[in-house]
Amino acid sequence: MSPIGGNGAASVRQVSTDEYLELNRTNWDARASVHAQGYGIDRLLADPDALSAVVAFDRPRLGDVAGLDVVHLQCHLGTDTLSLARLGAQVTGVDLSGTSLDEARSLAQRAGADIEYVQSDVYAAPEALDGRRFDLVYTGIGAICWLPNIRRWAQTVAALLRPGGRLFIRDGHPVLNSALAMTVGADHVDREQQPWITGPGATTLALELPYFEQTEPLVWNDEYSYAGADKVAQPRSMEWNHGLGEIVTAVLDAGLELTSLTEHDSAPWEALPELMVLDEGVDEYRLRDRPERLPATFTLTARRR
Repeated sequence: MSPIGGNGAASVRQVSTDEYLELNRTNWDARASVHAQGYGIDRLLADPDALSAVVAFDRPRLGDVAGLDVVHLQCHLGTDTLSLARLGAQVTGVDLSGTSLDEARSLAQRAGADIEYVQSDVYAAPEALDGRRFDLVYTGIGAICWLPNIRRWAQTVAALLRPGGRLFIRDGHPVLNSALAMTVGADHVDREQQPWITGPGATTLALELPYFEQTEPLVWNDEYSYAGADKVAQPRSMEWNHGLGEIVTAVLDAGLELTSLTEHDSAPWEALPELMVLDEGVDEYRLRDRPERLPATFTLTARRR
């Protein structure tokens, strides 16, 4: 699937919890210095009012966060974390990668922002945060694919929220995570009636990877990441997709009340390089041809009763 990875070779096999955490931690440690070359960091430092493109996109659905106690899970370099702080939230960032957190702390210091960062995997976050409860759990783009069990993720979110607290997640849509760019080999019979259906020799998206959560991960070996030009020193990672119904059901079963679910035809990274084009107006990528075919990302909000 590699929704924020690349087009490297993948294999499927069973792994232990320690193995996937160590592999993904070292992969994100290796990505951190590569990503620090970009990620819009210079723009954030040049303008004290600037927000990351991700948080700017989220604002209409995120609502007012001023004065809220917020935990940002899987915060990586902290660009979105800093943006939430600039919107008036008191933010704590959590990430598995210590090297990513070093970059995040450096960014916060240079930006003059008071942000606490804690190293932890997602499932261990309630303990790592000493049982603290928050007004808002924020999870940004490209996050939950690194977690093997979506139900456990939702239970973790519920444990981090105080009564009345909110969950906000925008992430890659599981349909996008299932898709690869493929060349069409033969004409489809329905193309006589619907001539816009992709014809032989052209490239289109195909659902080739798991949509529903599987026990075994996809193991990827991507020498280049989705941001930055340099090779990643430790290129291997493990990912899991989670169907949209599985995500919603996990949230409901964790005792949260669903307040909105929105699907978007764009994503903030070029997930299908041969097929997508940048919309500079929103700094997002969507399919060049018939973008209405693909739910690229989704936003889900929920509240703890």
